Amino acid sequence: MPTKGLSKPGCTLYRIPRRRWTNLSAWLVFSVGTGCMASAGVLPNSLERGFQLLYNLDFGRAQEQFSAYQDQHPDDPMGAVSEASGLLFSELNRLGVLSVHFFDRGPGFESKPALSMDPSIRPRFESALQRAEALARRRLQSEGKDRRALLAVTLVNGLRGDYSALFEHRYTLALRYTREATSCARNLLAICPDCYDAYIATGISGYLIGSVSAPLRWVLRIGGFPASKKQGLADLELVAERGHYLAPYARILLALAEIREKNPSRARQLLTELRDEFPDNPLFPRELARLNTEAH
Repeated sequence: MPTKGLSKPGCTLYRIPRRRWTNLSAWLVFSVGTGCMASAGVLPNSLERGFQLLYNLDFGRAQEQFSAYQDQHPDDPMGAVSEASGLLFSELNRLGVLSVHFFDRGPGFESKPALSMDPSIRPRFESALQRAEALARRRLQSEGKDRRALLAVTLVNGLRGDYSALFEHRYTLALRYTREATSCARNLLAICPDCYDAYIATGISGYLIGSVSAPLRWVLRIGGFPASKKQGLADLELVAERGHYLAPYARILLALAEIREKNPSRARQLLTELRDEFPDNPLFPRELARLNTEAH
């Protein structure tokens, strides 16, 4: 049976193992969705503090920052999309998804049951996304190159992709959202080439798609995705070195890549830096301990 492909007419996936397709889809939307917090200009302090609190898994205080920002700047879509990011991030943490090994657990990922979002969180998440998208579209109608609006649309699509893949197992839909997120990131970089954080989207897409088999890579390239593993890693390194809000996240993704590339020493270095920078986050020492255990 053929698997329906990306949204381009005539693009159909034939004889591609479902496990590889679903693993790639989930990897891609998770990384783009939770990672595309590109610095379209300098974010106000309340948003910056909120994102730093997210890295330390202090979700309650992070949401206080995002709510305060929305009260002060009701026309800025970044407030609402930051709220949605925090809600999803907290749910992924509660469900044990925020681990560098989550997407590297071998065959059978697609056979796992879909995650279940807390019923009290789901309507808040969707409401925040709808508000962010409406505000962003309004700004883009008056100024098509509005950086904050482009960033917000990027995040909205990425977060919808996360939800579609991880909570609904609708991987083809998730990839469509992810492609739109990547396209928005490219539009942002075209007008703001020093918005280095935006390279997180092109970096993770290029690395993951460049890592799959040639037939699947060809189909995804037709669908509008980059397919250079080497360039993807270079983009992630750029974010890690020059990014602002996403430099820590880029290091997380690089650590993940180094584990997959069988380079645990580099992964340990990256995770050690993250552990020292965010001492309240238990994920980094946990992953370090796991790497050390696997080495013996």
